[in-house]
Amino acid sequence: MGNGEARVRGLAARAGRWSARHRWAAVGVWVLFVVLAMGLGSAAGRVDVGDSDQLKGETSTAARIIEDAGIEEPAGETVLVQARDGGLKATDAEFRSAVTAVVTAVETTGEVTDVTSPYESDTISKDGRSALVQFDVRGGSDTAGDRVGPVLNAVERVQKDHESLRIEEIGGASMTKTFDDAFGDDFKKAEYSAVPVALGILLIAFGALVAALLPVALAITAIMATMGLMGLVSHLQPMSETANSVMLLVGLAVGVDYCLFYLRREREERAAGRDARTALRIAAATSGRAIVVSGVTVCVAMAGMLFTGLAEFEAMGLASLMVVAVAMVGSVTVLPALLSLLGERVEKGRLPFRRRRRSSGSGDSRFWSAVVKRVLAKPVLSVLVATGALLAVAAPAVGMKTQDLTLDQEFGDSLPIVQTYNRVNEAFPGGSEPAEVVVKADDIDAPEVKAALAAFRERAIASGASRGPVEITLHDQRNVAFVHVPLVGGSDQDKAGVSLEKLRDEVRPATLGEVDGVEAPVTGQVAGSKDFSDQVVGSVVPVFAFVVAFAFLVMLLSFRSLTVAITSIVLNLLSVGAAYGILVAVFQHGWGASLVGAEGVGAIITWLPLFLFVILFGLSTDYHVFVVSRIREARLRGRTTRDAIQHGVVTTAGVVTSAAIIMVAVFGIFGTLSMQSMKQMGVGLAAAVLIDATIIRGVLLPAVMTLLGERNWYLPKWLRRMPDLTHDESPEAVAPPKARDDEGEPVRV
Repeated sequence: MGNGEARVRGLAARAGRWSARHRWAAVGVWVLFVVLAMGLGSAAGRVDVGDSDQLKGETSTAARIIEDAGIEEPAGETVLVQARDGGLKATDAEFRSAVTAVVTAVETTGEVTDVTSPYESDTISKDGRSALVQFDVRGGSDTAGDRVGPVLNAVERVQKDHESLRIEEIGGASMTKTFDDAFGDDFKKAEYSAVPVALGILLIAFGALVAALLPVALAITAIMATMGLMGLVSHLQPMSETANSVMLLVGLAVGVDYCLFYLRREREERAAGRDARTALRIAAATSGRAIVVSGVTVCVAMAGMLFTGLAEFEAMGLASLMVVAVAMVGSVTVLPALLSLLGERVEKGRLPFRRRRRSSGSGDSRFWSAVVKRVLAKPVLSVLVATGALLAVAAPAVGMKTQDLTLDQEFGDSLPIVQTYNRVNEAFPGGSEPAEVVVKADDIDAPEVKAALAAFRERAIASGASRGPVEITLHDQRNVAFVHVPLVGGSDQDKAGVSLEKLRDEVRPATLGEVDGVEAPVTGQVAGSKDFSDQVVGSVVPVFAFVVAFAFLVMLLSFRSLTVAITSIVLNLLSVGAAYGILVAVFQHGWGASLVGAEGVGAIITWLPLFLFVILFGLSTDYHVFVVSRIREARLRGRTTRDAIQHGVVTTAGVVTSAAIIMVAVFGIFGTLSMQSMKQMGVGLAAAVLIDATIIRGVLLPAVMTLLGERNWYLPKWLRRMPDLTHDESPEAVAPPKARDDEGEPVRV
C-alpha cells in the first residue's frame, strides 16, 4: 500500500496532482502567463505615484492646487559663495568678482533661467561672509538632474579661479544627480548580487546545480510576471520605484522559500523509499498546503499597507501582495510539473563534497536535534530564558524616536554636497528647506488678498517662525501665489517643526485665513515630513489590527486550533519587537553602530517601523506554518505531541535554516548600502529573520508547544463548524511499512 494512490484533498494537492499528470501543459501555461503579463504590462505602461497622491492633508492639497493650475515648478538651484577664512565680506571687490563670475558662468551654459544675484535678492548672511546666487534649471523638475551637469561643471571652474572663497552648488537637481551617481550603481549591484548569493546558498544546501536553479528560476519568473502586472494595476493604483525594489526583495525571498519547502519535502520522501510519483503527491499535499497557507497569510499582511492612506505604502503593499500570490501559484502548479519532468535529473550537477557528506550519513538536522532534545527536556527553563532574552533585546524599542532623516543623517559626510547643505543651513537657517505656502484665491490681485499676503510676510518674521527673507511669487493668470518662508531651526527637524506649527496655527489664521475663498496650505520638506509622520502614526492602529486579526483567522482556519493561532501571533509579535529593539539600539543609541557604518544617526526613519511590521509579520509566517504543519502531520500519524514536536522541528530544521540564510544574506546586502534608510531596512529585516529562524522556531516554539501538550489542538465546540482547510494525507501513503524518518526511527502510524 505504500506507493498506492493516496486519498488527498485541498487546493494544493489537487493542483500538484493535475500538474504532475499534465506536465507540459502546466509549464506551457506558466510560461504563457509570464510572457503575457510582461507584454501587456509593457504595452500599458506604468503610472507612478504623483505629488498630489503622495500624502494626505495640506501637502496633498498644495500639490493638487499646483497641478490643477498647470504650474510646473522648476528645480531651484543655489550657489553658495563663502569666505573660507572669514576675512572677506560680500562687500569686498574680490567677493563681488566671484559672484559676477558665477552668474556669468551659469548663464552661459544655457541650461538655467531667472538667475538672481545676492545683491539683488538680499540673500547675504548676517555676518556678511556668505551669499547665495539663485536660479532655476530649464525644463521639468523631474528630469532636471539629467541636465544640471554642465552647470555644476561651470561652478567648479569658477571655484578653481577663486581659491580664497568657497563656491559650491546645491539644490534639487544637483542633489538628485549626486545621489544617482553615488548610489545608483550601489542599488543595482545590491539587486543584481542578491540572485547569485541566493543561488550559491541553494547550491550548498541541495548539493546539486539543477535543484538549486529551480527556486531561483521560479522566483525570477514570478518577479518578471509581477512587474508586468504592476504596469496594468498602476492605472488603478499608481506604483513607484520604491514599490518595485520592495517587490523584488519580497519576491526573491518568498519565491525561493516556497520552492525550497516543496523541493526539500519531495526529495525527503524519495529518500525514504517512495517512488517519484508518490513523493511528489505527498509534497503537494503537505508542503504545498503549507505554501498556500503561508502565501495567503503573507498576502493578508501585505494588504495591511492599503490601510495607511499613503500612496507609496499602498503601492508597496499591492506590489508585494501580487508577487507573493504569483510565487505561491507557481509553487503549487509549475513546480510539480517541472519536478515530474526532471525526475532523477533534478540531482544533476552534484557537488563532490555534498556526495561524500550524504554517503557518510551525516544529516543537516544533527545540531538542531541536540538543541531540541535539551529544550524538550527543560521546557519551562527554555521558555523563560528565550522569552527573557527576546524581551531584553526588544526593550530599547520602548524609547524609539522616528523622524524623516536629514541629509547629513541619511548620508553622513560621505558626500561633499552634504557639507554644502550644512554650511548653507548655518549661514541661512531654513534657507535650504523653506516652507512653501501655496495661496489660491478667486482673484489673486484683489486688494484684500494682497494685503493678507503682505501681513503674512510681516507676521511670519514677527512671530519668530522665520528670520526672512520671505519671498512671494505671483502667478496672476492662474490666481496662485507661492510664499517661500525660511524656517527658524533649519535642518533641525524638531525646531523647524515648531516654526511650522506657528505658521500653520498662528500666522496663517490671522492673515490669509481672514480672507474668504482663499486656500493657503503650507507645504515643503518640513511640512511634508510632518504630514507623512502624522499619517503613519494615525494608520498604526488600523494596520496592526487588520494584520493581526486576519492572520489569526487564517491560522485558525488552516490548523483548526485556537491555541496554534494564538501562539503564532504572540511569537510573531515577539520577533517583530526584537527587531525593533535591535534597530533602536544600533541606529538610535549607537550600540555597535560602527560595525554597520551607522554612527551619529540618532533616529529611525519614520516609515520603517510600520513597514517592518507588515513585512516581518508576513515572512515570519513562512517558517511558522511550515514547522507547525509538520508537527501537526506527525501528530495525526499517531505520534505523541512531544514526539511530533521533536520530529517536526528537527525534520524542518534544514530547510528553515537554508531559507533563513538566504533571506539574511539578501537583506544583509541592503544593510551594506550607504543610505541609512536602506541600511536600517536591511539590518532590521536580516536581524528579525535570524531571530525568527533560531530562537523562535528552534527554541521557543517547541518549548511552548511542549508545555501546552494536547491543548495545542484545542478548538471550542462552537468553532468546529468552521470550514476545514486542513489536509488529510492518509497514513498509508505517508508511512509505508518499515518507513523511517530522518532520524532513523520507525514512522508510527
